Amino acid sequence: MSEPKAPTPTPAGDTYKGWVFKWTNYIKGYQRRWFVLSNGLLSYYRTQAEMGHTCRGTINLATATITVDDACNFMITNGGAQTYHLKASCEVERQKWITALELAKAKAARMQAESDDSGDDFSPSAAPGQGAGSQNAEFQSAMRMLGSKVEDLSTCNDLISKHGSALQRSLSELDNLTLTGEAGEKIRQVTERATLFRITSNAMINACRDFLSMAQTHSKRWQKALQAEREQRVRLEETLEQLAKQHNHLERAFRGAAQANASADSKSISGPGKGEVSDDDDNEFFDAMEEAPEFITVPADPQFHKRSSSNVSSFNSEICQDDQSLNEEPLAMNQESPSQELVPLKKRRTRIPDKPNYSLNLWSIMKNCIGKELSKIPMPVNFNEPISMLQRLSEDLEYHELLDKAAKSHNSLEQMCYVAAFCVSAYSTTVYRTGKPFNPLLGETYELDRQRESGYRSLCEQVSHHPPAAAHHAISDRGWTLRQEITVASKFRGKYLSIMPLGTIHAIFEKSNNHYTWKKVTTTVHNIIVGKLWIDQSGEIDVVNHTTGDRCHLKFAPYSYFSRDVARKVTGVVMDKTGKAHYVLSGTWDEKMEFSRVMQSSRGGENGTEGRQKTVYQTLKAKELWRRNPLPDGAETMYYFTALALTLNEPEEGVAPTDSRLRPDQRLMEDGRWDEANAEKQRLEEKQRTARREREREALNQRSSSTSEEGVPHENYKARWFEHTEDKITGEAVHVYKGGYWEAKDQGKWDDCPDIF
Repeated sequence: MSEPKAPTPTPAGDTYKGWVFKWTNYIKGYQRRWFVLSNGLLSYYRTQAEMGHTCRGTINLATATITVDDACNFMITNGGAQTYHLKASCEVERQKWITALELAKAKAARMQAESDDSGDDFSPSAAPGQGAGSQNAEFQSAMRMLGSKVEDLSTCNDLISKHGSALQRSLSELDNLTLTGEAGEKIRQVTERATLFRITSNAMINACRDFLSMAQTHSKRWQKALQAEREQRVRLEETLEQLAKQHNHLERAFRGAAQANASADSKSISGPGKGEVSDDDDNEFFDAMEEAPEFITVPADPQFHKRSSSNVSSFNSEICQDDQSLNEEPLAMNQESPSQELVPLKKRRTRIPDKPNYSLNLWSIMKNCIGKELSKIPMPVNFNEPISMLQRLSEDLEYHELLDKAAKSHNSLEQMCYVAAFCVSAYSTTVYRTGKPFNPLLGETYELDRQRESGYRSLCEQVSHHPPAAAHHAISDRGWTLRQEITVASKFRGKYLSIMPLGTIHAIFEKSNNHYTWKKVTTTVHNIIVGKLWIDQSGEIDVVNHTTGDRCHLKFAPYSYFSRDVARKVTGVVMDKTGKAHYVLSGTWDEKMEFSRVMQSSRGGENGTEGRQKTVYQTLKAKELWRRNPLPDGAETMYYFTALALTLNEPEEGVAPTDSRLRPDQRLMEDGRWDEANAEKQRLEEKQRTARREREREALNQRSSSTSEEGVPHENYKARWFEHTEDKITGEAVHVYKGGYWEAKDQGKWDDCPDIF
């Protein structure tokens, strides 16, 4: 760690800065932070770049206690509300900080003692003081009411105990009397019931006693915590007021400097227009991205691109070209739209029947499991959503316009940004979708023909059942092809289920001949047993351009209760084949993605988890790549389907007889007839097992030397529209579309399709 570049410790009126290690939690331990001591306040930031916009914490030294633990460690606390465990790099450095802190504390204490009103913490203005007083009165009234209720509960506790004991004594005396016949039997019944009442009352008394003990123990602690929060709020208001003044001062200073630079540039650059563009570019530099897990982005130095007039003009023209390429995308779409508008388009549906509110009877499921093998237990449709996995796979094309823009891009690195955004956008539909898609039957297909609306056609087929594998092929008139084969592996880990998609996704662009590949990250479904289901995406993706060698490394940060970052965060860096960074990506997989051009990069900042220094990127202002479309009205009653998902199961004429739209159990579930759907689902699964046994018999007759076991794929089954081959890029054994489907659809010839429904 570098030594803090600060002067000799001075009184609190001056500023003292430097790097100090701060204890964060038991997972990360001590982390290096940038501390600033000024005007009796000790503030800290993750990096020096954050001083202009994000303060991570502030402690008032006027009421703080400074304790030295050992040669390098010391602690600062202000009565329990805030505690900083700090560690200096050496004993000399620790002593410098202790001296500066003690001086600052002494001066802050003198200033507080000399104030006219002892309640200065609540007197920034008259109105806040009155508001705090009224809130305090309401709090005291609520506490008095709660106290009276606790007293009433204590009294009732004593009365129940007293009367219960008296009743038990009376019954015991009555039981000792010598009685015969029916009277004795009645007395015994009353005694038994009284005993049960005593047991129940004792349990309630014990619970009430525990509650009273906890309430009395924590009451004072809650009062202190509330008072500390109120004081903290006042200190934050003061800090915000100071920050607002500083921001106003910096803004005025920046405007003055910008005007001076504009007048200077107008002399060296021909034409006043170029000087104005340069100033606008300067403004862009002062928008920095938030710190990412593996790198840090800070605003680029305005002097970076002012070395010469030629550099300025070329740099500005490059930015103008980028802006033009981004802004002209809708214009290019509009130029193609007139020819499309001449043909009437099919009106797609915007609603499906609402999801029925059926309660799930676990006992009915368990009854069906008695005496059956685990692989043959039918899972009810209550856990499903009314689309198949093939339709779910086709839903990756929700934001196909990202690939359209990538196909029109002339820069391979900019094209990489669009492809990376498309990778992330595929997960935006999963944030609320906790239902399980239907497992496709072997040979089941699904077509998504949007050629007239959006220029692309998509075909999926279930090519294997054990293990389940689906092949997908999509081609667009706008110059791109997407293909993939996905096999899903899952692991149940008690509280959550991890779903790991296996397989590689390929995107090929005709104009540039660029070939991209990437894989999917792990999907985790939490609260499987108890609680509300929620989904998280975590892992890393490497998007590789095999034509140019460009690479984009994306990181999906897993959700952490202790993390201060925004939830569902995604970060990435676009690099060329030499490893030089050109763009930084940032955003969330459920909302939006942005990209920033990298101007400079350097090693520095906070050390990573593996002891390596993070890379600091100086970037231009971020531009939006992708934003999630809003959900349709009433989506919460329609399985949280997107506008595209609502149309996936819409009936269409001319599709193959194996299409998922024709699957009867799925259609019955969509219509809300779940009991019939469960029965139909069981029939289809049994029919699939019968067809499998028939194929085993045929394979056994053809090759008597080979044997088959349950769950092992058979070589005699071949997919109808995809052929098994070896991928030339990855070397994996995959299924690739061999053609013929759309021609068969045009001719209406489906003779070779199996009967699976």
